[in-house]
Amino acid sequence: MGIQIFGTKKSADSRKAERFFKERGVKFQYVDLKEKGLSRGELQSVINAVGRLDDLIDADGKDKDLLILLLYLTPEDQFDKVLENQSLLKQPVVRNGKQATVGYMPDVWKTWQF
Repeated sequence: MGIQIFGTKKSADSRKAERFFKERGVKFQYVDLKEKGLSRGELQSVINAVGRLDDLIDADGKDKDLLILLLYLTPEDQFDKVLENQSLLKQPVVRNGKQATVGYMPDVWKTWQF
């Protein structure tokens, strides 16, 4: 499958992730969350790799009302809300097969085999 980076051009950490892989000559697919985003299966795969949905949420995000709403939703409804509003995710989300990270994690990426 290869490396997939999900992020936005405005995210400094997403740009740093791109640079990390480019400097090492690793091919990757960049997906702009504002244009496409993660599919239901991709989001579930990232949750499985990271541990739980809460670990993907950017608590410092701009949409405070939506962050508060998440607190009152069932886990299933939280998943659907995050799928609809991927601006809630920490960036970048980086996938390598079944492995995934959220945020800028070069120490983890160095351990991956490409």
